[in-house]
Amino acid sequence: MVQDSIKFNNLQDPLKPSKAAFYSAILPGLGQAYNKDYWKIPIVYAAIGTSVGIYVHNNNEYHRYRDAYKRRLAGFSDDEFQGQLDNDRLLYAQKIFQRNRDLSMLISIGFYILNIVEANVSAHLKQFNVSDDLSLSPEWFRDDLNYSNNLGLSLKFQF
Repeated sequence: MVQDSIKFNNLQDPLKPSKAAFYSAILPGLGQAYNKDYWKIPIVYAAIGTSVGIYVHNNNEYHRYRDAYKRRLAGFSDDEFQGQLDNDRLLYAQKIFQRNRDLSMLISIGFYILNIVEANVSAHLKQFNVSDDLSLSPEWFRDDLNYSNNLGLSLKFQF
């Protein structure tokens, strides 16, 4: 009875995965910090930051080409692409940058969701018992009959 209560006290908090996911939803990387997986935080910020940076770049380029096209339609001939690109090329550039912008937004959202899922799964996996009482290890052994080397797996239980 006492031993069962000791085992129960050593269990992880069952709400830890939901807390980690909630913290990561509030601020990316906070769930990883809650799980004490500090090395994952720069990866989270690099992934989300890079995709948001690409989104900003594509959005700025889209607006550059769109504004030049709108000025040409209004009758002005003083845009930065005058003499370099015709109206069809301005429209084509708008479509390319708009598509890339939308795709980078989807990738940013995907990395944000992946951050939440990773924090949740990592917190779940921390609750498993990975003590030395249960181990599976490869072993080399020599056969006594013909002295050949053999590879096998050893499963060890300690109660």
